[in-house]
Amino acid sequence: MIKIYTAVVTATGGRNGHVQSADKLVDFELRSPKALGGANDNFLNPELLFAAGYSGCFDNALNRVIREEKIKTGTTTVTAHVSLGKLDESRFGLAVELEIDIPGIDRATGEMLANKAHQICPYSNATRGNIEVILTVK
Repeated sequence: MIKIYTAVVTATGGRNGHVQSADKLVDFELRSPKALGGANDNFLNPELLFAAGYSGCFDNALNRVIREEKIKTGTTTVTAHVSLGKLDESRFGLAVELEIDIPGIDRATGEMLANKAHQICPYSNATRGNIEVILTVK
């Protein structure tokens, strides 16, 4: 792979710690959600950050495919549901469902576009074969 951009973020304290990017654009506290023993759900956590990154990246890939296919659509939205779960007694894993809304086209065309986007999205390429990713076209 030829690198074209590198993000640099440092974490201290794990899920109940702090993250900061080298350029200081990212600078905030992390806390575990209630479901993992945290006090409340009022803080960012790794799953929220992963969902934000994946949904934004996938929507960008989707719009690239739409442009390349020369299909007219409305404004697309991608909503990522990132779940943390147990793989076994000592290991945890992630699962993702991407809800994809592409106004102005039929479901079959939407599924074709979503599947093509799934092939070029960097997050999809990074997770392929590692975690379950379900694409749901609305």
